[in-house]
Amino acid sequence: MAHFLSGRAETPTQSKILTYVRDEGPLSRIDLAGRLGVSRTTVAAEAGRLVELGLAVDGGPAASRGGRRSTLVDLDPGLRFVGIELGATSMRVAVTDGRLQVLARDSSPIEIRRGPEAVLAEALDTTRKLLAAEGVEKPAGVGIGVPGPVDFQGGVPVSPPIMPGWDGYPVRDALSRELGTPVLLDNDVNVMALGEQHTGVARSASDFLFVKIGTGIGCGIVVGGHLYRGADGCAGDIGHIRIDANGPVCACGNHGCLEAFFGGAALARDATAAAQGGRSPVLAELLEEDGALTAESVGRALTRGDAEALALTREGGRRVGSVLANLVSFFNPGLIVIGGGVAGLGHSLLAEIRSSIYRQSLPLATGNLPVVLSELGGDSGVIGSARLISDAVYAVA
Repeated sequence: MAHFLSGRAETPTQSKILTYVRDEGPLSRIDLAGRLGVSRTTVAAEAGRLVELGLAVDGGPAASRGGRRSTLVDLDPGLRFVGIELGATSMRVAVTDGRLQVLARDSSPIEIRRGPEAVLAEALDTTRKLLAAEGVEKPAGVGIGVPGPVDFQGGVPVSPPIMPGWDGYPVRDALSRELGTPVLLDNDVNVMALGEQHTGVARSASDFLFVKIGTGIGCGIVVGGHLYRGADGCAGDIGHIRIDANGPVCACGNHGCLEAFFGGAALARDATAAAQGGRSPVLAELLEEDGALTAESVGRALTRGDAEALALTREGGRRVGSVLANLVSFFNPGLIVIGGGVAGLGHSLLAEIRSSIYRQSLPLATGNLPVVLSELGGDSGVIGSARLISDAVYAVA
């Protein structure tokens, strides 16, 4: 059944009710009153208003604690959000319920360099198809992540190195106009961090780093449970930390950036050189079969025991780990999560990253520091995008 959002949270109490129920499931009015430090009458009134707004429903009687049974508060079952994650070469779109459980998803190859009109047209087409299949005419909101720096307040990309034609393009407003619903835009790594925080391995972590290793390399920073974007929205752009002034040219125009050594494009470049230089018969065979090598090709070579693929993976892991070691000593996170397409190289990559961090960082900072792979796969970005917009819809205007 189609769902139309009538409004958004109007008071801090309403906002907290929605967030609690989103993150923990249906809660009784008694439980909510205790958590919020308000009366049951206040909770009943605020929950009633949320029902009128199309955000919540009465969830039936709660379990008895003796005496009169309380009523559960739950999210409206027709509430829907859309999460979109645009990468350099791929796109994922998902429709979620109000609790951000994925109900439908789609992924497809794209080329971000084709520009905003062409790429967003594909994203809109996919979004509309998924919504139609779910019987939804209008979602409560849409979140979208893109692989470059973003002016979060303005809803536009800002000088993104791998996104020619996107600088200043009104992505947020264009999508909102087309879909007739609120839209928020953020960097793809930030929304992936939100996805991990909501339902991934970082669910119980208040201070953590999410490191995406894909075509580019970036870092989402969560401090005290809140995403940290920095003064101008470009915090965490670790892919452009220079590690060798004499290194290869990066997409940003500088020399020797981390991304120029071990982003997806760099890994494909080095794998191709190894194949053509006779150092890896396995990679040469894959190049012959596929016509081009990618980070995934290196992963396939790893599974076949290829020594050159392992060497490339280890060298990349050491470089990433060295940069992260400096961040650990500076930031002292409680957890580091590694994700993104290149992270598909798995535990061979993870072992090198861990080793470099533990060897180079302060012992006090690494004594209780897990460094783990994301377990959400491709869903972290779309769940995080849905989390981004749900936070706004559930918040006080």
